[in-house]
Amino acid sequence: MKATQISKENGVVKFSIEFTPEEWNDAINKVYIANRNKFSIDGFRKGKAPRKIIENFYGHDIFWDEALNSLLENGYFDAVKEMDIEVISQPSFDSPEIKKGEPVVLTGSVQVFPEVEVGNYKGLEIEKFETVIGDEEVQSELERVQKSQARMEAVTDRKSENGDTVILDFEGSVDGETFAGGTAENFELKLGSGQFIPGFEEQLEGKDAGEEVEVNVTFPEDYHAEDLAGKAALFKCKIHEIKNEILPEIDDELASDVSEFETLAEYKEDLKKKLQENADSRDLSMMKDRALEALYNANEIEAPEVMVKNELDNMIYEMNQSLSSQGVSLQQYLEWTGKTMDDIREDAKADAEKRVKTRILLKNVIRMEGLEAAEEEVEKLMQEFGEQYGMTVDQVKEMAGSDTNGYFKDDALTKKAIDFLFDNAVQVEKKEEKEEEDK
Repeated sequence: MKATQISKENGVVKFSIEFTPEEWNDAINKVYIANRNKFSIDGFRKGKAPRKIIENFYGHDIFWDEALNSLLENGYFDAVKEMDIEVISQPSFDSPEIKKGEPVVLTGSVQVFPEVEVGNYKGLEIEKFETVIGDEEVQSELERVQKSQARMEAVTDRKSENGDTVILDFEGSVDGETFAGGTAENFELKLGSGQFIPGFEEQLEGKDAGEEVEVNVTFPEDYHAEDLAGKAALFKCKIHEIKNEILPEIDDELASDVSEFETLAEYKEDLKKKLQENADSRDLSMMKDRALEALYNANEIEAPEVMVKNELDNMIYEMNQSLSSQGVSLQQYLEWTGKTMDDIREDAKADAEKRVKTRILLKNVIRMEGLEAAEEEVEKLMQEFGEQYGMTVDQVKEMAGSDTNGYFKDDALTKKAIDFLFDNAVQVEKKEEKEEEDK
């Protein structure tokens, strides 16, 4: 097989793939062997008729279509690799002229990744982010750690209060009829959390363990279940238990329980250091995001329709995966929101176009600057991916197959391009800070 690029114009590559007479004959023979049992010809047992007899009886081109598809199944991808092009659409092929004993030449065309001249990508202005961690942030983190070490204690000497957790059964009804999702047993509800509709939790305050309570509420007009929106409901509840959260003291003992440090002072110092490192990482990430945003705003380009469609497909897939992880199907989401798939795609189209345009700009910055990914950079990304999913680098390579290096190389190049934009950007003070200074 030999691939030849004939022309490239307006993002479309025209090319030819040539198969030798031997490759063509082998392909036809394989199709004949796979299909000969389907033919019945007088004088031959089923499946025993020679290829020549079948071709004479049904036509000399009886096996051609399937043979061509067989050759293209692998040959097309080999051709793309040989021509070193990045395709973004399915190819289309002209019907070949096939002559006995001569090579079979297929001529086709395919859309390729757009090549554009990116302007204004050096000296991009981005807002400077510089978070300084102080005592307030350290105290907030200590309180979060304190809360994580809290224990629940049964309340026996008083009635329920805001902030308590009650264990209860409840059964909801509208006009005397129970409804889906309105019944539960041994449900844990923290009073004042706002977990339930307005007015529900307040009516459980001032109650005793073992008490039965009737809660009357009205569903909000914008409630996600349309059949309940705006309707009055009665919940029959029974409180089994009342629990109160007991927080440990923020002291040396807490510090030694949750860290390798013996004193609170040491632990606070370490917390401040780690919080600052995390803040620096977030600031850097935000500034790099701003650099990408500035690149997008500085260049007006077209996004190929096929790339936008593919990006929309990816976004719908990601949305479906996210909903599934929350126990919700895409169909349920559509019913709750009253939207159609066309509505979802239309809502996401602008974001999809932005993603595609940004990717086009980045890849062309890589081309124009001649950026390359070192082998160790690619290997590092494989290692990070493996650590995230509990795999070795070898397992990552095995999982991704022949495309492993290409996938991670593209990722490494993208990171390098973003770093290039950031390193060549001009950092300016945030607008609100400058306005304050001017005042």
